[in-house]
Amino acid sequence: MKRPLLLVTLLLLATGCSTGADTASDSRSGAARWQPRPGVAWQWQLTGRVDTSVDVPVYDIDGFDQSKKVVSALHAEGRKVICYLSTGAWEDWRPDAKKFPESVIGRGNGWDGERWLDIRATDVLEPLMADRLDMCREKGFDAVEPDNMDGYKNRTGFELTAADQLRYNRLIARLTHERGMSVGLKNDLDQIPELVGDFDFAVNEQCAQYDECADMEPFIKADKAVFHVEYELPTSRFCADSRPLKLSSMLKKYELGVWREAC
Repeated sequence: MKRPLLLVTLLLLATGCSTGADTASDSRSGAARWQPRPGVAWQWQLTGRVDTSVDVPVYDIDGFDQSKKVVSALHAEGRKVICYLSTGAWEDWRPDAKKFPESVIGRGNGWDGERWLDIRATDVLEPLMADRLDMCREKGFDAVEPDNMDGYKNRTGFELTAADQLRYNRLIARLTHERGMSVGLKNDLDQIPELVGDFDFAVNEQCAQYDECADMEPFIKADKAVFHVEYELPTSRFCADSRPLKLSSMLKKYELGVWREAC
């Protein structure tokens, strides 16, 4: 049942939540792009047929697997839609996998069929990532979630530095903004103070489990959403702390299907 408009407005003011329709101006192009605010509810589904009936204003879905029709269906329900892409790791099942030369493909990242990329090789990776971002734009996505953005903290097979990571993450942010979409910083907690100005929101996994949620504060202070999931803790272990931090928190299973338990 729909609530009266006045009641909905009061609830949003009381909780600090967003309807998901916020925008921010891109000073370089003058165009407005979506700016999710702290506390906005979301659904993250990367496997299976997308269930468009979850009553939240934001969906995060796979950019390759989902069609323009799915994005349009979500838009018809008033949702904003985030395009999930792996920008820091190679995935052997993607349709563009053969375009990546062996020279930029490193060690496995712990997931079947995935290997870290040499993010220093921007001459190779920039056009490939630009093509992927073009795909997101053409399907009508509002934003991008670039994954595997902290290779320099892992055993990638390459001698990556923090400076390499900052340069690459800013490249992805710039390419996304040039296409009129907003972009989220995935994990990469140590570089948040340096990157919060380049990204429109954050996506975090398991900050409560590892006692790292306070590291997300720069995004909240900048009035930018932090989309947060836990996999192994029950909601009773993290929701009470997430609410005052204004995190958009929920419990998911590792396969990131339809099931969710929100705070």
